[in-house]
Amino acid sequence: MDNSTPRWAPSTGLVAVGWLLAVLAGGATAVFALTGDRPGAVLLGVGTAALAVGAAHGTFVRPRLAADAWGLRVRTLGGTRRLDWNEVELRLATTRRLGRDVAVLELESDELVVLGWLELGADPRDVHDELLALRPA
Repeated sequence: MDNSTPRWAPSTGLVAVGWLLAVLAGGATAVFALTGDRPGAVLLGVGTAALAVGAAHGTFVRPRLAADAWGLRVRTLGGTRRLDWNEVELRLATTRRLGRDVAVLELESDELVVLGWLELGADPRDVHDELLALRPA
């Protein structure tokens, strides 16, 4: 019998690509700064910072969501928050972004947590179904 706790986190491959792009953009920033293209260096520097922040977030908030018989654990940069099953409402919402429908998982207790495929590393519809199966009746 498998007693492992289901966990969802950003895709490891996607986080690795984010770090790789941040390093490459940092190198390009240095080259632009040394060749005298200051506006280009500033623009690439902002892009490098954004890539590094995104990759760091994906690295440090693992796992983003975990579930067990007692409830859910949602991890953020501020720490891990525990939500009991009786105090959380699960919803699957569909929104329209960039001309296509996107599913997100909403966890509502005293605050709303919205998780998409990027944070979960899986389709929110599948995660929602798995959480409903785990939730005690």
